[in-house]
Amino acid sequence: MTNSYLSSIIKLFEYYKSLGEKTFEQLNDEDLFWMYNENSNSIAIIVKHLWGNMLSRWTDFLTTDGEKEWRERDAEFDNDVSNRKELIDKWNEGWTCLFTALNSLQETDLQKIVYIRKEAHSVTDAINRQFAHYAYHVGQIVFLGKMIQNNQWNSLSIPAKKR
Repeated sequence: MTNSYLSSIIKLFEYYKSLGEKTFEQLNDEDLFWMYNENSNSIAIIVKHLWGNMLSRWTDFLTTDGEKEWRERDAEFDNDVSNRKELIDKWNEGWTCLFTALNSLQETDLQKIVYIRKEAHSVTDAINRQFAHYAYHVGQIVFLGKMIQNNQWNSLSIPAKKR
């Protein structure tokens, strides 16, 4: 792996961040809190979970376990984000923490060992693990946005041909 890996993975994270933001732009405030049923998550809850995960994983990334003692994972799924501003603030705080950590890495850091829940990972494996996790949840955000917007949804990629 070279620094091209770091710049490539940063661009991928930026792309997924932008997909979430383009989804938020298509939704009104109430839509961000819509839940399919009582057992599902709203976009706001998913954002809150991403925020908690990002702060835990990327704070002191090279030197402390990615599952911080101060993290309250279960509380991330409480439906207590109150408005769009709070949601966007959490979204941005999480991504800022991630990008600060990634931008501080050097090529020589990629083979170092970091821990997540006391399990050893190379830095590259830890980054890839988090990328997969965030892409999964951003996909959920986009899918919820498409469900909510229905025929008013503006595709974030190549739109399907009209029949």
